[in-house]
Amino acid sequence: MSYTLPDLPYAYDSLSPYFSKETLEFHHDKHHLAYVNNANNLVKGTEFEGKSLEDVIRASFGKHPGVFNNVAQIYNHNEYWKSIKPHGGGKIPGELEKAIVDAFGSVDKAKEELVQAGVTQFGSGWAWLAVKDGKLIVTKTPNGENPLVHGAKPILTVDVWEHTYYIDYRNRRPDYLKAFVDHLVNWEYAAELYAAATK
Repeated sequence: MSYTLPDLPYAYDSLSPYFSKETLEFHHDKHHLAYVNNANNLVKGTEFEGKSLEDVIRASFGKHPGVFNNVAQIYNHNEYWKSIKPHGGGKIPGELEKAIVDAFGSVDKAKEELVQAGVTQFGSGWAWLAVKDGKLIVTKTPNGENPLVHGAKPILTVDVWEHTYYIDYRNRRPDYLKAFVDHLVNWEYAAELYAAATK
């Protein structure tokens, strides 16, 4: 079983004005594809061949940096594309909204923490909403790292590698993150993952 590049779950021009078609073509068709190709070459003939992304991420972390970085980046990007949608933002499904308010005090505070995690992630990396020990947390990770290697289950992610936003936002990472939480985030997908992570 080799890794494949999944199609985007929406049209390349459907996230306008927050993302351009050009951004998605570069990010998905070039950057994401490169991780898929690299990972397939790196796992071929190793103990990781034929294993799921999650299993390889956990087994290679701290031991096989090349394998880990590329396989984790496939997983992270797969989750990122599903974490956004056309006409995103808006109302959060009930159970997830209740859990967010319980964990952070308010939806606005949770969004603020997610934006802050993304803004303060030095260099390349990711900001996450995840479930750890049954509770929602906001966390950030460098490079290809993700919450799976820290005993948490991701339910939402935002990519803060520069190639994600530079075409449309240049160096304005905070503006990109604000657009993400207000207009792009797919709360329904996060709610599905939250339900699965807490049952």
